[in-house]
Amino acid sequence: MYQIDPDRLDLLEEFKARPFGEHSPDLQYMLNQLRRDTGDEFPVLVMTKPYEQWTLAWMKTGVIAPPRRTNTTFDSIEQAEWEVFKIRFKAATGRDCPVA
Repeated sequence: MYQIDPDRLDLLEEFKARPFGEHSPDLQYMLNQLRRDTGDEFPVLVMTKPYEQWTLAWMKTGVIAPPRRTNTTFDSIEQAEWEVFKIRFKAATGRDCPVA
């Protein structure tokens, strides 16, 4: 099974610079791995003000219920996606994302 290489800073920087659109094959593969079901709860984003504010929330796998919202909000979707990426990166690698 493919293991995410936490030292591939080029892929982390690529995602941070451009979270949307077409990605390199290596980054796309990493994203596919990060988005796999890895437990009973996973991070999602809830749009709390249309196209102005997003809130980090957690959903339970296999449970039909609204996501559990946190107090963490973002004023840009790019910031929000980067935060979710870092959460998933840590869950998959056991390490904090080395790109700030």
